[in-house]
Amino acid sequence: MFVRGQREVEDISTIILRTLFSYFFLLILLRVMGKRELGKLSVFDVVISIMLAEMAALAIEDVEKPGLRFYLPMLLIALMEVGMAYLSLKSKKFRDVVDGSADMIIENGEIREQAMRRNRLNMDDLLVHLRQKNIKNIADVEFALIEPTGQMSVFLKQEKEHLTREDVGLPDEKPVSPVSYKGLPIPLILDGKVRQEALQKIGQNQLWLKREIRKYGIKDIREVSFCSIDERGIIYLDKKDKPLH
Repeated sequence: MFVRGQREVEDISTIILRTLFSYFFLLILLRVMGKRELGKLSVFDVVISIMLAEMAALAIEDVEKPGLRFYLPMLLIALMEVGMAYLSLKSKKFRDVVDGSADMIIENGEIREQAMRRNRLNMDDLLVHLRQKNIKNIADVEFALIEPTGQMSVFLKQEKEHLTREDVGLPDEKPVSPVSYKGLPIPLILDGKVRQEALQKIGQNQLWLKREIRKYGIKDIREVSFCSIDERGIIYLDKKDKPLH
């Protein structure tokens, strides 16, 4: 009887210690994996979260097995996540495969039925997303995208948007170059790589792009982290950070 009671006390002590250790261990792992895990939950992130939670629960419940059997796989998962995040930063194709990419649901005020089916959305789902953005009428929407996180980004038609600088008679930014398209801003350069399909969409070529970035004092496209152009021809450009020595 005494031995049984002593065993129960030892089990309770082990559970308490493993609970405390699991808490701080997971806290450290999440910090190592970065704020991305907290601010954005893609499909891959959900899988990682479920696996970590399950292993932490098993480590606390199954006191008969050594904790290393649970904490070592958790550490391996965290290292895998850090590695995957690094590869995602280096390759857009890899990022699209792992995290997915945004999909246009409404374009130029028209619903894209194929995109709806591809994302398993019905009209009720779409209306719910719009209502969550305080949009009552689907006719007011110019563009709507479903993000990799499952959230929807919505852009209203121009006449439904709030007043702009031009509306109140203030000078606006001058367009850098005329473009032959209408829609959302188009990324032209991602991580130092030119998107040829984007240039084709606006009716320009790589020579034109090189001339434009030279206006910003940049000679090499590889120095550009991100570059986009909107339908007014205004270019947004962000240079890569200089490496720390």
